[in-house]
Amino acid sequence: MNRPMFSLRPYRTEDCAALAALFYETVHAVNARDYTPQQLDAWATGEVDLDAWDRSFREHDTVIAEQNGSIVGFGDMDASGYLDRLYVHKDCQGRGVASAICAWLERRSAAAEYITHASLTARPFLERRGWQAVREQEVERRGVWLKNVVMRKRRPEATEKEKV
Repeated sequence: MNRPMFSLRPYRTEDCAALAALFYETVHAVNARDYTPQQLDAWATGEVDLDAWDRSFREHDTVIAEQNGSIVGFGDMDASGYLDRLYVHKDCQGRGVASAICAWLERRSAAAEYITHASLTARPFLERRGWQAVREQEVERRGVWLKNVVMRKRRPEATEKEKV
């Protein structure tokens, strides 16, 4: 299978608006199989505080996936190992973009374990990467309830040390 090539690079402030647009489009296209239109609208309104997002991206380890000069995905993890955001363009799903982003973030993190609040859509992908569901929960966004899953993954080195 001939997969389109993409590359990874660190986040730059000038990426922020494109990431906000990608976030909105991905939520409304990809997550539509697991959430209602009302839930999608509450989750991604199309209005993002770009200054706050930029600050968050700069404080976290944030990676950008690019293909032919266009951003096709992004993810970020904070110093505690919390995977905050992971989004891949609807036309690039299943091409290894999210796997490459996760591998980058997991490799660079010093945390003993990683944790995230995953969408129902992201859960199977993360489970294939060795993440385990801790519990399902409902969160309220703009008066609408959405189900997600608290998930975690032990860093392989931490698991090996525990065995010794």
